Formats: sequence, structure tokens, C-alpha cells
Amino acid sequence: MNYYSAPIAKLIDEFTKLPGIGRKTAQRLAFYVISLTNEDAYQLATAITVAKESIKYCSICTNLTDADQCNICTDRTRSDEVICVVEDPRDVIAMEKTKEYKGLYHVLHGAISPLDGIGPEEIKIKELLGRVGETTVKEVILATNPNIEGEATAMYIARLLKPLGIKVTRIAHGIPVGGDLEYADEVTLAKALEGRREV
Repeated sequence: MNYYSAPIAKLIDEFTKLPGIGRKTAQRLAFYVISLTNEDAYQLATAITVAKESIKYCSICTNLTDADQCNICTDRTRSDEVICVVEDPRDVIAMEKTKEYKGLYHVLHGAISPLDGIGPEEIKIKELLGRVGETTVKEVILATNPNIEGEATAMYIARLLKPLGIKVTRIAHGIPVGGDLEYADEVTLAKALEGRREV
């Protein structure tokens, strides 16, 4: 038996598609949205639409941005000799919160995971190799998540970069195995950066 009118049921169904949102939370969010003023509901819908339409990949590091190049890539105070490779744009934010890292980034948008059908071609490894080949990069820090997929991705990238004569390091495992960078605190990430090792 359907307890909701069709528009509310549809709204609940759409909210359940979001990560970490179960049926009860989706219901709570749907009823909250319904209780908003028309102006507030319109602003929420507009913010979602504008973000979806204007956000794209940075032409250099593939991080999310609303311009051709992100603000990190255009910051001339950052070292262009070091690139930190992360899996997800949220990992860039986590690393930036440490205030310890002053180099550039490269966002892979995933990790190698054969079980999920994700190979090296499905993530931004080719773009990384292109960057490294045409710049003065001296070190690549592999900051993929410390899980099976992250380790496999780091090892794959290290094997590609070593013949190019570039120093390849891996962040230290101050982050628990199976954890994600976005959930690590700033101190743990800072220690992981300090204790990185060559792969």
C-alpha cells in the first residue's frame, strides 16, 4: 500500500539514490523539502542545477572546477615539481586541510577494481602520464586509499612512472587500512605525508 501521493513518493525515491541515505532519511528529507517556502525550494533546485551544469574537470589535474583550470593549478605559489595523486576530489580537500602540502594534485576519479569492471583506462592515469611527460615533475606522491583497490592502483602507477626517472613515493599508513582519506583527521593526514616512502 502506498501511503504517499505520487510527487512525494517520487521525491523519496530520488533521495534514496543518494549515498548513505536510507528510506527513513529520504522520507525526512522529502517532507523537509515540501515544508520549504517556494523561494527556498526554488533556490535549492537552482543550486543543484547550476552545480550540475557548471562543474567540470580541470584541464590540468582533473579536479572539479567551474573554470578551465582549478584554483590550485593556477596558484603560482605552489610547487610544480611535486604531484599528489588522489582517487577522489574530496581527497584533495582532505589533503588541503592539513595545510602541509604545497604541491599540485592529480585526481584519478576512481581506483583500479577488476571486480567492478574498472581498469586503468576507466580512470585518469593517461592524463597523469601526459602531465608528467611534459613538465618538470621530480616527485609523484601516491595518496590513494589504503585498501586493496588503492594499493593496486598505486603499484600500477609506480610501475609506469619508475622508468621515467621520477621519484615515486607513497603516503605512510597513518590512515587505517580500509579507511578513506576524506574521513581521516588533519593530524593523521599530516603524519601520513611526513612519513611517505618510496615505492
